[in-house]
Amino acid sequence: GAERSARAMGAEAADTAPGQQLRALFYALPPGESSFRTVEEVPDYVEKSIPFFITFIGLEFAVSWIQKHKLPGRINDGISSLSLGILSRIPDVLFRSIELISYIYVWNNYRLFELPWDSPWTWYLTLLGVDFAYYCFHRMSHEVNILWAAHQVHHSSEDYNLFTALRQSVLQKYTSWMFNLPMALFIPPSVFAVHLQFNLLYQFWIHTEVINKLGPLEWILNTPSHHRVHHGRNPYCIDKNYGGTLIIWDRIFGTFEAEDAKVVYGLTHPVNSFDPIMLQLRPLAHIWNMFWATPGFCNKLSVIFKGPGWGPGKPRLGLPEEIPVITGKEVPFDPHIPAYLSCYALVHFAIIVDLYTELLASVTMLSQGTVLLRIGFIILSLASFGLLLENKSKAGILEIIRCLVFIGLYKLGYFRSQFSFLGYAYEV
Repeated sequence: GAERSARAMGAEAADTAPGQQLRALFYALPPGESSFRTVEEVPDYVEKSIPFFITFIGLEFAVSWIQKHKLPGRINDGISSLSLGILSRIPDVLFRSIELISYIYVWNNYRLFELPWDSPWTWYLTLLGVDFAYYCFHRMSHEVNILWAAHQVHHSSEDYNLFTALRQSVLQKYTSWMFNLPMALFIPPSVFAVHLQFNLLYQFWIHTEVINKLGPLEWILNTPSHHRVHHGRNPYCIDKNYGGTLIIWDRIFGTFEAEDAKVVYGLTHPVNSFDPIMLQLRPLAHIWNMFWATPGFCNKLSVIFKGPGWGPGKPRLGLPEEIPVITGKEVPFDPHIPAYLSCYALVHFAIIVDLYTELLASVTMLSQGTVLLRIGFIILSLASFGLLLENKSKAGILEIIRCLVFIGLYKLGYFRSQFSFLGYAYEV
C-alpha cells in the first residue's frame, strides 16, 4: 500500500499555476494553497520547478556579468555539477522514493495519533519538523565519516552558483529518510510530502554569490550569505550553518557562523576531478582503504562512525589545526583544453539531457531492458564527458566507442529524442 501511494504521487497531482510554482521555490505557499488530504493529490513541485531552475540560472549569469563582468562559473564545473545531478536522480527511474515509502509505512502501521491535515498548525509544525530533521541529518553528514562519503559530493565544486545546488549524491537519500520517521507517528504523509519538497526547493536559490545579505531575514532564514559559509573551506567555515530553510537551529546549537573573510569554496582536500563516477565512489574507496590500514577493532569502527578528520589519538572530529590554511591564492582545478572540445562536450551533454528527460517522460511505457540500456548509456556518457574535460589521454578512445554505441542504439530504436526533427542532426 505504501508503494502504491508513492507511485501514485504526481499521477493525479493537482495542477499548480506558474505563480504558485514560483512561490513554492521560496517556501511562500501558505497552508490554504498547499494542504492536501492524500499523498496522491500533492503536486510534484520539484519537477514543475525545472523551468524556474533554468530561468534563474540564466538570470544569475546575467546579473553576475553586470556586477562583476564575469560569469558565475565554468563550463567544465557546470557540466560536472549537472552530471552529478542527473546521476543522483537515476535511482528514481528504477525505484520509488524511499523517503516517502518508509514514511507511509510507519504512518500506516505505527502512528500514535493523527493531526488534522487541513490545520494551519499542522502545516507550520511540519515545516519546523522537516527542517529540524534536515538540520540533524545534515550535521551528522559532516560529523560521521560514512555519511560524509556521500554528502561530500555536494561540496566538491570549487565554484559556487546555482549549478552547485544540483550537484547531489546518489547515496545520500538512502540514509536521510530515517531522520524523518519520528514525524510519521503523528503527521499525515500528505503534509510531510509537501514540506519535503519545499525544504529541498528553498535550498536551490541560496547557492549564489550575486545576492548579498538580506537584512533582518538573516536572523531567521538560511540565506545565500549563510550558505556560502557552509560551502567554504576556510577554517572559520568548517562544520557551520547546517540549516535548510531556517538558520535558527544553528544559532540554538552553536553551529552558526556569519560570513566574514572571502570564502574559498570546495573541500579542504580538493578531489581535482570532473568525473561524476569517481566523485561519487572515491570517498568510499578511501574509507575502505583506511579501515583495513587502521589497527584495532575499535579504531576500525571509528574510521566509519567518527568524523572525516579523525585518526588514532585524535578527537572525534579531528584537529582544527590540521585544516589547511587559506592563503587567498588558491587556484581551482581547471585543466586547459581547446575551446572546440569544451563546445563539443557541451553539445553532447545537451543531447544526453534530452535523452534523460525523454526517458523520464516515457519510462512507464518502456521494457525494463530498454530502461537499463538507456541508463547504462547515460552513465557511460557522463563518465566520458568528465574524462574529456580533464584532458585524460584515453578520453578520446572512450568517446569514439561511446559515439559508435550511440549510433548503433539510435538506429535500432533504443533511443528517441523529444524533438523528432533533431533525429538526423543527432546521427551527424
